[in-house]
Amino acid sequence: MGATRAQRIALPWAVIGFWIVVLAVAGVFAGKLDGVKHDDAVDYLPASAQSTQVAKIQQTMPGGGATDLVLVYDRAAGITGPDRAAVQRQTASLAAAYELVGGTPRVVAARDGRTLMVPVAIAEKEGKPEDVVADVRDLLAKDLPDGLTVRVGGPGGMLADAKTVFRSIDGALLIGTVGVVAFLLIVTYRSPFLWLVPLVAVGVAAGTAMALVYALVQAFGLTVSSMGSSVMTVLIFGAGTDYALLLIARYRDELRHRAEPYAAMRAALRRVGPAVLTSAATVVAGLLCLLAADLNSSRGLGPTGAIGIVCALAAMTTLLPAVLVLLGRRVFWPLIPAHGSAPKAAGHGFYGRIGALVVRRPVAVLTVSALAVGALALGMTNLPGDLRQDEAFTVTSESATAAQTLHRAFPERSAQAVLVLAPSKRAGAVLARVRATDGVAAAATGRTAGGWSEIEAFPSAAPDTAAERGTIERLRTGAAADHALVGGFSAQQLDTAATSSRDRLIVVPLVLVAVFLLLAALLRSLVAPLLLVAAMVAVWAASLGIGGLLFGPVLGFHGMDPGLPLLSFVFLVALGVDYGIFLMHRMREEAAHGADAGRSAVRALEATGGVIASAGIVLAATFTVLASLPLVMMVEMGTTIALGVLLDTFVVRTFLIPAASTLLAERVWWPGTLSRRAPRPPEPTAADLQLVR
Repeated sequence: MGATRAQRIALPWAVIGFWIVVLAVAGVFAGKLDGVKHDDAVDYLPASAQSTQVAKIQQTMPGGGATDLVLVYDRAAGITGPDRAAVQRQTASLAAAYELVGGTPRVVAARDGRTLMVPVAIAEKEGKPEDVVADVRDLLAKDLPDGLTVRVGGPGGMLADAKTVFRSIDGALLIGTVGVVAFLLIVTYRSPFLWLVPLVAVGVAAGTAMALVYALVQAFGLTVSSMGSSVMTVLIFGAGTDYALLLIARYRDELRHRAEPYAAMRAALRRVGPAVLTSAATVVAGLLCLLAADLNSSRGLGPTGAIGIVCALAAMTTLLPAVLVLLGRRVFWPLIPAHGSAPKAAGHGFYGRIGALVVRRPVAVLTVSALAVGALALGMTNLPGDLRQDEAFTVTSESATAAQTLHRAFPERSAQAVLVLAPSKRAGAVLARVRATDGVAAAATGRTAGGWSEIEAFPSAAPDTAAERGTIERLRTGAAADHALVGGFSAQQLDTAATSSRDRLIVVPLVLVAVFLLLAALLRSLVAPLLLVAAMVAVWAASLGIGGLLFGPVLGFHGMDPGLPLLSFVFLVALGVDYGIFLMHRMREEAAHGADAGRSAVRALEATGGVIASAGIVLAATFTVLASLPLVMMVEMGTTIALGVLLDTFVVRTFLIPAASTLLAERVWWPGTLSRRAPRPPEPTAADLQLVR
């Protein structure tokens, strides 16, 4: 029995009323999320690594952890006597203004005579690292001889610069994402009103997600980083808009068959609901698999991203339909779908013609598309090595400039200490062992507290080199006998790279299994999910291959963030499989109505090709916004995922999957009932007639 007119009006208003209450409550807490974000080094490190243990133990020592800085003085014509006197005065001023860890700073002169460096460790209790660095920079800018420059670098300087960048990106990211999505929706719908509806719904979902994440931080101590918050925003706008595009496209079709918008929306939700729900479930499952990662920055993305997707799904399947129903057909003006009107004749659309081509030449189409994807994947061999410390920003930063000056002036040694924490009873023996370690230029004992003694070891090799990494490994081998721990910034970089490789071996299989099981439940098949998952793995490899062709040769990046392969895999497989779900679910629907494999592929492409193309462009564009941020890590992630989504949309979903499905015929639905059912010949359409030409 159909709903009464009163029910058709009351239910949408009730849904909107519920969301108004949710938004009113969320508005109180969403803005507080910025105040609880954590961007300390520990929040991006491997949870179980030695360097992370060192950082945590340091925080319990007198003064807390240390803000490790390197003051770099430089004069092109050579350091003068007044310059040295100024450096001594400024060093004394720092010692008087702050509690320094490790004693009086040492001034080290470069062989070229134009550069001086002063390693300084300031007790963390003096304030937040970014505030301390800002104050130190202001202090050093005073009383400086003309022609002498000073820059504050080192791990503390880099962390402070990174936090400054992170604080500036949230607003720019939100504005950029909203602008891109609004423009693409206007182009897609060609309506002065319709684009506003999904955009408002996505905005409500974003505000709700921020409030929920803040609540989890307060209730359970969830750690949220700026990177996690930024990625959550992109996920909500990208995935939410995709769900809106699919639902609105089906709703428009149903309005041609039903007089009442309420009935049309119910039919649209019944038809696309399972696909959208499974799509969201795959993304959530993939993100939650990141909880198995040891790298804190990767693991933290899991719950925040999952909350964003759940909020986007809720808003797009309740709020969006309610608003569309109340606005009626006029929201589509000027292209209003009239009741009883016929859509474009089957087979005459762009994707209908592509479908006919694919079904006529499935072997050729599959071969060409597979070779294209495989060829792009070969670019992975050209991916750069790990990102260097002074290459983290796409814009010039003071810490990066300081690091470049140090590389030039001190190619034979490091200005960056490797920290060794030794049990206090064994501190003397450990110090002697550290000094005797090959590759250590100097070592000295620092603080002692809580049963631990802090030893600073300065490698003779420059940072981010194989020689420095070898020194760290030898220090760890020697320290193991005395139960000592080796950390510091360079050790953190080493541990991050190693943990990223380990995490891939654990998380990637979990994601594949989770996505496969969800697809099998939706499609009631084992072959179709296997095809989709294999295709997405190929897309991931090809997108990294494109990165290998772009990062160094085109973008000038000489390093890659070690977490990129894992994060890009999770996002591309979990998000990219959405389009496979939309396509294969429609193919299964056509097969259930008696169409054979060829006709199912043609009709599914014709019905979903346009909306998948629009959704893919929107999702790629939202991730492209990440590539506009001044962090190499974000540029690489945004570029890789955006290009992967486009490759998936216009090559894999349009050609490879339909061609493979046509060749597999009814076997694609094995072992479900459709694989054993002989297809009934339906009424021929224009597209069908093209198949026999």
